[in-house]
Amino acid sequence: MEIKGKVHCFFEQSGTFKREFIKLGIPAEDYDIQDNFGETDHKIDLFAEIDNAYEGGASVFDSIGYDDLIVAFYPCIFFSCLSQMAMRMDNKNYRKLSDANKVKEIIKRSQNRQEFYERLLRFIAVCLEKGIRMIFENPWALDTYLKTNMIKKPDVIDENRMLRGDYMVKPTGFWFWNCKPTIGLYTEQCDKEKRMVMWMRKAPIAGLCSEERSMISPDYARNFICDFILGKEQVGTQLSIF
Repeated sequence: MEIKGKVHCFFEQSGTFKREFIKLGIPAEDYDIQDNFGETDHKIDLFAEIDNAYEGGASVFDSIGYDDLIVAFYPCIFFSCLSQMAMRMDNKNYRKLSDANKVKEIIKRSQNRQEFYERLLRFIAVCLEKGIRMIFENPWALDTYLKTNMIKKPDVIDENRMLRGDYMVKPTGFWFWNCKPTIGLYTEQCDKEKRMVMWMRKAPIAGLCSEERSMISPDYARNFICDFILGKEQVGTQLSIF
């Protein structure tokens, strides 16, 4: 894929993907409602922007052109395996509740999930209508919600992100819209077991739902960009996944 314009990193405030695009000579900016890392270039409510655009109103999408690319880390709080487990009455978070209140909590979670899901579909519809190239990622492990409810399968499924240099395995799906993934070239061999140990030592201490757990390593960002977005060979820097 050739990017003549700019990369717009939606729902990213860490600057990880943004910085790797910039290192590769491609302008990039972060968009998020928070700025906990001091990297957010556009502090805006992306949910409101998606809704405005879908209804035909003015939005951030008006300044994004055909030569640009959106890379979106859409919130997975209601799509993850943990969220699916919270749809069951025997979930330990409900152990002190009556059966009636358990059902109320599950209904509330179901309504929130539906809102997030419909907004994701509106996001996709806006990009398709405007001809904007967009990639979004979400978990792809066990019984994640999007496995059986998304309008198409992921174009790329990375079953073990550690093989591309990330901190954790975290199987992930990547959906490409108005564009297709490329396949980069691998140039350096490395023993898988040694590589696993190397990245585990770098992994942040993270709880099940913590901000640290959602972090992506710069190496993974670079490898993903070069493998699946640019189709770029990294001579002497990329570790083979074979």
